[in-house]
Amino acid sequence: MSRYDVLIADSGEQAVELVRLHKPDLILLDLWLPGEMDGMSVCVQVRQWSQVPIIVVSARSDEKQKVQALDKGADDYLTKPFSNDELLARVRACLRRAANASEGMNVQQPEVLTSEDGYVSIDILRRQVRAGAQEIKLTPTEFELLHQLMLHAGKVMTHRTLLRAVWGPEYGEEADYLRVYVRQLRLKIEKEPSRPKYLLTEPGVGYVFRPQVMAANKDETQSAITTTTSLETHPN
Repeated sequence: MSRYDVLIADSGEQAVELVRLHKPDLILLDLWLPGEMDGMSVCVQVRQWSQVPIIVVSARSDEKQKVQALDKGADDYLTKPFSNDELLARVRACLRRAANASEGMNVQQPEVLTSEDGYVSIDILRRQVRAGAQEIKLTPTEFELLHQLMLHAGKVMTHRTLLRAVWGPEYGEEADYLRVYVRQLRLKIEKEPSRPKYLLTEPGVGYVFRPQVMAANKDETQSAITTTTSLETHPN
C-alpha cells in the first residue's frame, strides 16, 4: 500500500472515530478487532452517515459470513490469505467505482430512466431514485446495479456481465454479491419484495428488469428501451 496514505486503527471504536475525522477514500476492515466493537459493528456505524467504499478482509471464507458483511454495507470481501497484487486490484476497483459515482453519467446516456408504469425512476445526474411517491436512499453500489438493470431493461444480464459492469473487470465469479444487493434493492423498491414485479431472477443465469423503461434527457422527449428479452453469454 506504498502508493497510499494509510491510517491504522487499533480498535473498532478508534476506526469509527478516524473515519469521522479524516474521511478516508476507502476502508480496509478486518472483522476481528480488539475492543467491544467488531468489524461488522464498524460497518453498520459508518454506513449510517458515509458511503465510503469498505473492503472487508477476513480469514473466514464461508458464504454466510460473506453475505452478512455485504448485507451490512461492505462493498467487497477479501478472504485471507491474499496477495498484495490482488488487494491492490480490489482497492483500485473500489476507488474507480466511487469516482464514477461522483462524476455521474456519461453525457451520451439518458439522464432519467422510468418504468413504464411510472413507479420506479432513477435520475442519473442527481443520483436520485423514487419508488412511487417515495424517494429511496441507495448506496453507490445499489444505485449502479439498478442503473445497469434499467438501462438494459428486458435483457437478461448474466451474473458475470453485471459483476463486471458494477464492480469492475476484476470480478465475474462473485454471484453471492449480486444475491445480496438484488435482495436489498427489492426491499427498497418493490411493493412486495417476496413477489417482485421489477427485479426478476433468471435462475442460474442472472437478473432482468422486466417492465419497459422510458429513457429521457432533460431537454428531450422520452424514448422506450426495448423489452425484447435476450441473453448475454460468455465463452468458458
